[in-house]
Amino acid sequence: MDYEISRRTPRYYFVVDVELTDLQSGIHIKAKTKMLGLFGCGVDTASPFAKGTRVRLELSRRGVEVKTTALVVYASPELGMGIAFTDIDRKNERILERWIEELLSVPIRT
Repeated sequence: MDYEISRRTPRYYFVVDVELTDLQSGIHIKAKTKMLGLFGCGVDTASPFAKGTRVRLELSRRGVEVKTTALVVYASPELGMGIAFTDIDRKNERILERWIEELLSVPIRT
């Protein structure tokens, strides 16, 4: 791969519904996330948008939604897409923080 992943915060294994719409073409896809962090997520899809595509993103979990614009930072049929949130407001950021707090409060089974 010819990309380098640079993350400002950790990402956590987290599967929720995600809808992405290419802001230029209007093409819309539904998929599942595989990872989530405060500044981005990984999306599991065999038909990713190209690196550099600007998208409208909607995450949905238990009736709660996060909506923001984002940028595809990597894409491949094998890995799916890496998405960086580009314009997330404080309300949506708080929802992400709550979801991550819930993840961290679940005991790890050994």
